[in-house]
Amino acid sequence: MSSRLNPYLTFAGNAREAMEFYHDVFGGNLTVNTFGEFGSPDPATADKVMHAMLESEGGYTLMASDTAPGMEFNPGNTITVSLSGDDEALRRHWERLSESGTVSMPLEKQMWGDEFGMCTDRFGVAWMVNISQPAG
Repeated sequence: MSSRLNPYLTFAGNAREAMEFYHDVFGGNLTVNTFGEFGSPDPATADKVMHAMLESEGGYTLMASDTAPGMEFNPGNTITVSLSGDDEALRRHWERLSESGTVSMPLEKQMWGDEFGMCTDRFGVAWMVNISQPAG
């Protein structure tokens, strides 16, 4: 396997719900493993997600987990997941990601000629979407 770089998101107990939502948005194959499946003796965390991975047909890989026992959940604003390309599917992804979230910049034509928007989805994950326009 060659090296790859992909987002790994951490949630405060709703990783399964978030990853099922992203699976619905992007399609592909979702695998979810819980702390209990890996032998956690704590019934409070047995059903929480230790590791989830979504691999979409479009080539996206997104991984996630719930906060591990003994670790603090500390969301920040220093990471944004960026989707870019000329695929019309990006517009559908934008609509789904932003529909129950907060749009900080509407998806619209920008000075560099592309359509660009920024939102935070209902799980608190920040997204940027850039849809390239054909040269003309």
